[in-house]
Amino acid sequence: MNKFKLMAIALVLGTTSLFANNIVNPEISKDEIRKQIVELVQDSNHTINAKIEVKVTFTFSSEGEIVILKVNSTDSAVLTFVRENLNGKVLAKPGKAHKHYTMPIVIK
Repeated sequence: MNKFKLMAIALVLGTTSLFANNIVNPEISKDEIRKQIVELVQDSNHTINAKIEVKVTFTFSSEGEIVILKVNSTDSAVLTFVRENLNGKVLAKPGKAHKHYTMPIVIK
């Protein structure tokens, strides 16, 4: 009888923990993230005169803020531009937290 009670309790606990781990995290497409980032870049007051394309590697914090990890440029004006206009900004629909994203961004 004691084994039956123990098995019933283990079954109930196992089942509830299974459903508790089934949290839905909606997938946001890279295109949607890119559109939001392009809007941030377009709304800025930029001081760069030439058209520059850079690849930016970033992730999202648990609060949805963009965290810039790498910019493939050595130009200090481009680095400053990316840090001021993207780093720490919150998107309306951020991607998964702590997942690395790499996107090309054209700065005009």
